[in-house]
Amino acid sequence: MSTPSAIRKVYQGAADRHQMFRMFDRHAQRPNRFEGDASALYAGEWFEITEREHDYMFEILPPLWIRGSMFAMREFLTGSVTSVFFALRIDGVIRFFHGYCDLSDGASVEDMRLAIIERETRPVRAMTRDERLEHIWSATADTYRGYADETTPQYLPCQRVITLFSNAGSARLKLLDDLTDDEIAAKLPVQLRHLPDTAVAA
Repeated sequence: MSTPSAIRKVYQGAADRHQMFRMFDRHAQRPNRFEGDASALYAGEWFEITEREHDYMFEILPPLWIRGSMFAMREFLTGSVTSVFFALRIDGVIRFFHGYCDLSDGASVEDMRLAIIERETRPVRAMTRDERLEHIWSATADTYRGYADETTPQYLPCQRVITLFSNAGSARLKLLDDLTDDEIAAKLPVQLRHLPDTAVAA
């Protein structure tokens, strides 16, 4: 399975509570979920949330630590990766974010904070191709996304696949990374379909 490690935005817009909890484990369907260390798969993922969800998560359990406008969850997702929540002033407005940081790397939290600020001070109404694909993955119901296995021999095991529907209503699987621009546009909500592309990934 691909194990990305770069800091990356995985959802466009502020997630509500339902979507936030879904994205806490975007890779729950991966094969052999409870085998091996999945830290690199999660570390670096981030998305925006509302103030209400930020405060809700702060009150669930005593944080592992609080540093200024940031706090970390006491319960680790996998290995040394845990949720870190940020309240950041961007263009004069306080906004709220969730990110997965690998606390074995002492610089991971600050790197995440700076990456979010850098990304969100760019034109908000723009997305990279990778951001489009990650948004599609985050927003698609589990029924219509998954991982290649022995039933999809045309793909390597553990690659992410997504269901596409024809105009006639027939369904087929396609690699997420291989979606065409038209297929990506069809999978995105209307307000995101025609955003300009940005050259640098989040």
